[in-house]
Amino acid sequence: APAAPKPAPAASAPSRPAAPRPAPATRAPEAAGASEAVQEAGSGTTRSASTGYTLPVTGATIGTGYHVSGSMWSSGYHTGVDFVVPTGTPLKAVAAGTVVSAGWGGAYGNQVVVKLDDGYYAQYAHLSRLTVSAGQSVTAGVQVGLSGATGNVTGPHLHFEIRTTPDYGSDVDPVGYLRGHGVAVG
Repeated sequence: APAAPKPAPAASAPSRPAAPRPAPATRAPEAAGASEAVQEAGSGTTRSASTGYTLPVTGATIGTGYHVSGSMWSSGYHTGVDFVVPTGTPLKAVAAGTVVSAGWGGAYGNQVVVKLDDGYYAQYAHLSRLTVSAGQSVTAGVQVGLSGATGNVTGPHLHFEIRTTPDYGSDVDPVGYLRGHGVAVG
C-alpha cells in the first residue's frame, strides 16, 4: 500500500465497551525452544501465551514487504507490510491497547490506530468496515475491523504498520516487531 503524507486526524466515534473475549483457550503443542502457544477455540488464532501478541489477520500471505523502495510512497519506501486477503476478512488487535483513532485516513482509507500497552502504535489501513471506536480498550485477538480496498490501493489487503508515535514517518519493521514478541510471521 502506498504511504501517504501525514493524514489529517481522523474523526472518531464515541467510545463503547470492548467486545467480549473469544471462547476459552486450549493449549497447542510447544515447539522446542519456542514460547508457549495458545490456540483460541474456534478462532484460528495462535498467539504467544507468554507475551499476549498475535497476528493481525489469519490465513494471509505477505504482498508488499516493509521498506520496499518505490515512487508510489511519499517516503520513498513502503512503511508497513501488506497482508493480502479478500475484502471482509476479520482483522485483529495484535496486542492489548487503546484505540486512538478510527475513521477515514486519506490515502490509508478507513483505518484504525491502536496505542499498544508497550507504547507502540499499530495501524490497520484500507478497511471495508471498522468494528471499534476511539477510546475503546482492546486485547490481543479482538476484532478491530474488516479488510478492504479503501483509500489509495490496487486491490483488497490489510496495510499494517507499527510506529513509535501515532504519526506517519515513525514506522518500525512490523514483521520484526511481531517476531520479537513471539509471533510466527510468514
